[in-house]
Amino acid sequence: MKRLIFLLTATTLLLSSVFLLAAEPVKPGPKDRCPVCGMFVAPYAAWIAQIAFNDGSRVFFDGPKDMFKFYLKLPQDGKNHSRKTIAGIYVTEYYSTKTAAADTLLYVVGSDVLGPMGKELVPVAGKEAARIFARDHGGRTILTFDQVTDKILAGL
Repeated sequence: MKRLIFLLTATTLLLSSVFLLAAEPVKPGPKDRCPVCGMFVAPYAAWIAQIAFNDGSRVFFDGPKDMFKFYLKLPQDGKNHSRKTIAGIYVTEYYSTKTAAADTLLYVVGSDVLGPMGKELVPVAGKEAARIFARDHGGRTILTFDQVTDKILAGL
């Protein structure tokens, strides 16, 4: 009986850790392409974004702009790749070039800093850093994750 309890506990812990790790950001492989523009993603390490799904699959992007284009078109519900099946969304923060949860950063619109596909939403950590970036690079607007819309993306 003790052995059965041990095995059940160990299995539960193992499965839990697999699902937790599935949500962590990873580096794209050399053949991973952006589903929006078709570009290879790995050469643009300073701009990489990704969406991880509950089933362990993930999609990589060459910048936040294409990630938002993909995200905003995802259905709210559904078994396969919908907003409800997202385990995590990550982008590369501009100053640190570290991967961070997309909803923890601010996005500067209209700056002179270009991404792999031209004009880009530049992800910056914190209000003060975003203000400084906007001032130094001619940014027009600072947005939260939830404020990014198709209309804003169309203006880039």
